[in-house]
Amino acid sequence: MPEHAIQSLRNKMDALGCDACFSVAPPTNQYLSGLMTAFYEISSAIVVTSNEAHFLCDFRYTEQANEEVTGFTITEISGDQIIRGAEKLNDLGAKKVLFDPHGLTFAEYERWNNKLSGEPVPNATLADELRLVKSAEEIDTIREASELAEGVLIDILPQLTEGVIEKEIAALFEFEFKKRGASGCSFDTIALFGAKSSLPHGEPAQKKLSPGDIMLFDFGCRKNGYCSDMTRTYVYEKSPGDWFDEIYNVTLEAQLAALDAIKPGVIGQDIDGIARSIISDAGYGEFFGHGLGHGVGIEIHENPRLNKESKTILQPGMVVTNEPGIYLPGKGGVRIEDLVVVTEEGCDILTKETKELTVISNS
Repeated sequence: MPEHAIQSLRNKMDALGCDACFSVAPPTNQYLSGLMTAFYEISSAIVVTSNEAHFLCDFRYTEQANEEVTGFTITEISGDQIIRGAEKLNDLGAKKVLFDPHGLTFAEYERWNNKLSGEPVPNATLADELRLVKSAEEIDTIREASELAEGVLIDILPQLTEGVIEKEIAALFEFEFKKRGASGCSFDTIALFGAKSSLPHGEPAQKKLSPGDIMLFDFGCRKNGYCSDMTRTYVYEKSPGDWFDEIYNVTLEAQLAALDAIKPGVIGQDIDGIARSIISDAGYGEFFGHGLGHGVGIEIHENPRLNKESKTILQPGMVVTNEPGIYLPGKGGVRIEDLVVVTEEGCDILTKETKELTVISNS
């Protein structure tokens, strides 16, 4: 947990005229308390006032909370954590309660609000604003996750031999992540061979590796509660043709130009536009259909965004991806992705593996 997290939240409460804040969103609660859990279910409820901070969890997490949570009074509860949170707010006499509407489903909100005596005050940017700029400690943790994941890639490359299937390689990434100290993947690993590389988020399946295949790997691990993200595209034994060499070089040109533009004061959509114009001018604009990048931290996709609509002005300490791609249906695709930290002078590239077109030959 960054040392400034609770104070930053209290500053936000003061600015909005609120005397309390409530959260059951696992990523936000990890950021505020330090408790690391899976994100697929509610594991805790947090209540913060101007002078108190309460962490509510059931029996499953009490022992872990006592070891990991700092700066909070920990209370073991039973039953519905959302209802218990409302009851705690009522006990504290909360009048105006700040919450992030992204952290509750509509049904959960109704359940909470029906028990809450005070006035709920939604703020859709609450979590984003708290986590937008990373502390030095957070950046170091992301760097560690990135180095671990990239080390796995480097060790897998010599194991890419004819006949290996996509699912085997995806599973190998995920096994090695945990073996080397990560808690798991940032997201399901993408390992695609041949024409399937035209699927930006394709599912690894039974495709066997053959000479002339494109190999696209998009992967990341979660270590100490923070994510990494990286993509590299290779060819096996030989290029599938001049068409591929062309789209690879165009993608790389766009990626490098965007890297040069990442610095404080630049708007997200402008960086996206730099990469997009290079790809469009080469005649492939319709085949680059996603945003250039996104923030990475406790969650694999968080703000800031680098896309056509992003008005975010980059600041030192933001962590973003830079991942242009060209995807030709039925033929194949390219994506090249780095994870970078915005610095005072420009950006620090966390991912180091070469981006030059590389032929892998392990026969």
